[in-house]
Amino acid sequence: MNKNYLTKIIARDNEGLQMISACCSSAKVKISGIKYLPKNKILLLNLERFKKEAKIKNIKVNSICKFEFIDKVRSKNINQNSSNLVLTLIGIDIIKKNENFEINLIFSDNAYIILSTEIIEATLEDQNQDI
Repeated sequence: MNKNYLTKIIARDNEGLQMISACCSSAKVKISGIKYLPKNKILLLNLERFKKEAKIKNIKVNSICKFEFIDKVRSKNINQNSSNLVLTLIGIDIIKKNENFEINLIFSDNAYIILSTEIIEATLEDQNQDI
């Protein structure tokens, strides 16, 4: 019997963030699938990605990547009015600035989103998968 498991990765440090980055590289993200909830200090990314951590590499899965405790969000080279625009996530990087962190979501075409936070708290959770 072949069981398929949905992935859930919780990152609280750079190493965990790099694990999420590796799983999400080449993921497709629609502009409409990026939501910042300032009152909750949460940024949500709705991703369509290949399940790189699985034995079979060509399984597509819809995942949510959630970043918590986000104080500020900035973006560069992203037209936020083009909700159907699809970006390709290249990777996630982190920089320590004084007491805070800047989490950089790096996309194709020199587009990126910078998250300012005091705490690293990110979760990658699969929603469903195609077989």
